[in-house]
Amino acid sequence: MTSWLTDARAGAGRRLARSLLLPWLAMGFVSGAAAAESPAWDRTLERIAPSVVTIEIDQTRAFDTDWNQSSQATGFVVDAVRGLILTNRHVVTPGPVVATAVFQNREEVELHAVYRDPVHDFGIYRYDPARLRYVQPVALPLYPAGARVGTEIRVVGNDAGEQLSILAGTLARLDRAAPEYGVGKYNDFNTFYVQAASGTSGGSSGSPVIDIQGRVVALNAGGSSGAQSSFYLPLDRVQRALQLIQRGEPVSRGTLQTVFNYTPYDELVRLGLRAGTQEAARKARPDLTGMLVVDEVLPGSPTEGKLQPGDILTHVNGQLITTFLPLEEILDNSVGGKVDIVVERGGEKVQQTLPVGDLHAITPAEFFEFGDAVVHTLSYQMARHFNAPVSGVYVSNPGYVLNAAGVPRGAVISSVNGKPVATMAEFRDIVAALPHGARAALRYSTLDDPKGSETRVMRMDRAWFPAKVCRRDDETGLWPCEELAAAPAAASVQPARTTFVAGNDKRANEIAASLVLVTFDMPFSVAGITERNYHGTGVIVDAERGLVVVDRNTVPVAPGDVRLTFGGSIEVPGRVEYVHPLHNLSVVSFDPQAARRHAHPRREIRHARTRGRASP
Repeated sequence: MTSWLTDARAGAGRRLARSLLLPWLAMGFVSGAAAAESPAWDRTLERIAPSVVTIEIDQTRAFDTDWNQSSQATGFVVDAVRGLILTNRHVVTPGPVVATAVFQNREEVELHAVYRDPVHDFGIYRYDPARLRYVQPVALPLYPAGARVGTEIRVVGNDAGEQLSILAGTLARLDRAAPEYGVGKYNDFNTFYVQAASGTSGGSSGSPVIDIQGRVVALNAGGSSGAQSSFYLPLDRVQRALQLIQRGEPVSRGTLQTVFNYTPYDELVRLGLRAGTQEAARKARPDLTGMLVVDEVLPGSPTEGKLQPGDILTHVNGQLITTFLPLEEILDNSVGGKVDIVVERGGEKVQQTLPVGDLHAITPAEFFEFGDAVVHTLSYQMARHFNAPVSGVYVSNPGYVLNAAGVPRGAVISSVNGKPVATMAEFRDIVAALPHGARAALRYSTLDDPKGSETRVMRMDRAWFPAKVCRRDDETGLWPCEELAAAPAAASVQPARTTFVAGNDKRANEIAASLVLVTFDMPFSVAGITERNYHGTGVIVDAERGLVVVDRNTVPVAPGDVRLTFGGSIEVPGRVEYVHPLHNLSVVSFDPQAARRHAHPRREIRHARTRGRASP
């Protein structure tokens, strides 16, 4: 394989046989074998380079499988008139994103997300062509049929963040399984991938894989960390989606909520494939060595109980199906309808009529933000990891309010205060009715224990952060938000009484009534303090005014929520009155009427002894 360097300085002083390659050095294209490249490749690379862009991404919210972060990738122009740029799904991202395209001449233009596929790793950005003044990119043609074993290709992008880089390779496989990026992360499925040994790395996601004529034959998506293998997405479904978007039509995507695996014939025979079926499949597609087998059926889906893992798919609507592409064509054109499926199960023919669902309907397109937390309906992507129905509220970012309650990122909330919640709308209606400071019991499950559940108590916040619902608008590429109505008025704190159980230590008994548990939660990281939750002991120094002295290890800054617990049984809200700028001292206050204690602690201690309540 030809070795390509991406740092222009590394090529300084090299002697090039062709003066035509000198401009590539200034742009960052350097190759130890550049002099040996054919003039045809030289002309092709020079022609397509202005259409390849660096995409700088800022994910503004954690959403679905992605965390909010900043990154860099690659894209390329596929429609210069409409300003459409093709890249990966994980570059467009499923959630809100701010993105910028940087062309070869370092001219920038703002991007807006137009489409991200629910399953496959491709997405489309849009820019305004009128805003480009110094570069006139041309659309790179998509050529799915050009992906053939043995085709010499170049991957033109920003490998390792370098602009630009060229990696050479030869297509070796067209039937590789989709790469797996890990549990809880985005993963592609129900498609083949193309493989070549081009050794791409971070920053090259979304790069065009071109042939010698400059046609895009595949889309770079991922690579192996332990080898030089790179994985490219075929363009058949990409081309369909692009054509629909260019016509202003929605991109329909059908699903059976089932994952299929391409399985070779020797394994199929062990699963019970009949000899006649194998003969017909081999005759129809002599270039193939296997068929599709059911691998996963999502619980709670219409397909559950009708298809089973190990079923060998043979026909759909009377058509022999052996690969992913014809299956997807039928499903995408049958959304809302039904299909007739024939499978072989243990050597027996089984026929089913199954409804075709909408992939977009089980892919979240809105989120609810409150108390710095971000939640949305569980997606099909994450439901597969949980092996659970597409139901419940997924915590993409616990933020301030859920983190303080101990609810982790990735939790799926199934009920609030004993009321089941299957959708974000149900969850939002319950939470919106909670006043500031009100408590709510949450029941949830996690990826570590998807069949179990845990319960935590959340304290509602409507003071530090806004509560709003944001919905995706593909026309503008934005996520307009709607503020929730004002929170209901909080119930007044009722006075409460408590007593203190006496111990054997007289000195401890004397001061017990003057000690309180102070809990402090920080909504923001300020003054270099990153931890959010603290607790410690405070001393009442003025019972009439409700003043408590505590250390700065417990109350380090002024912005935050203070709760004081008396006698281990009464909890009342407090506020920060003073934080010493130098010494380890803070003062917080509370409403004395909210925690009424007995006037004479020692008298209560003696009374407790007569009733036998004191410790021995």
